[in-house]
Amino acid sequence: MFKKCISSLFAIILVATTLHFTTPTASALPPGIPSKSMALSKLNALTVKNEGSMTGYSRDLFPHWSSQGNGCNTRHIVLKRDADSVVDECPVTTGKWYSYYDGITFTSASDINIDHVVPLAEAWRSGASSWTTTKRQSFANDLNGPQLIAVSASSNRSKGDQDPSTWQPPRTGARCAYAKMWVETKSRWGLSLQSTEKTALQTAINACVY
Repeated sequence: MFKKCISSLFAIILVATTLHFTTPTASALPPGIPSKSMALSKLNALTVKNEGSMTGYSRDLFPHWSSQGNGCNTRHIVLKRDADSVVDECPVTTGKWYSYYDGITFTSASDINIDHVVPLAEAWRSGASSWTTTKRQSFANDLNGPQLIAVSASSNRSKGDQDPSTWQPPRTGARCAYAKMWVETKSRWGLSLQSTEKTALQTAINACVY
């Protein structure tokens, strides 16, 4: 009986230790993510229309990584916000980051990209082509909503400028929050969406627990 108790205690300690080292302590999520019901409501309020063209598009029309004071730019602020731990002040080069899209942990900022949840090119096709450069700059540096998130460079590259009808995070557990972040961003900025995009978002959000 004593040996059985010791064996059970050891198993509990082993599980707790494993969880301690494999579970990220940071939420790795930006602010302003709506609830399931709110996301569905906002999704249904968005204008559905065919995407515009890429004519005239340039990333330079969306000035990003603006100065945020104290030697920090927008990228540094997101790196600090989304980190489990950060060694540096700005510029941020080392720390510990859990990439929410694919579940990989990194310790070098050079392995991390700051993803625009709604890509700049997608925004252009969805209404931002008519914005002023000042408004596009605000969109590209939006720290108040769920538009920016620190993720692995590889997941950011695989996404490119695709919408949720053709790309969603490879980690299944990230798809609910990703869809809600996408909807909230398009709602905040008055951007339209196409029908296939709406269908994919509805499917992802309906699968959310809350």
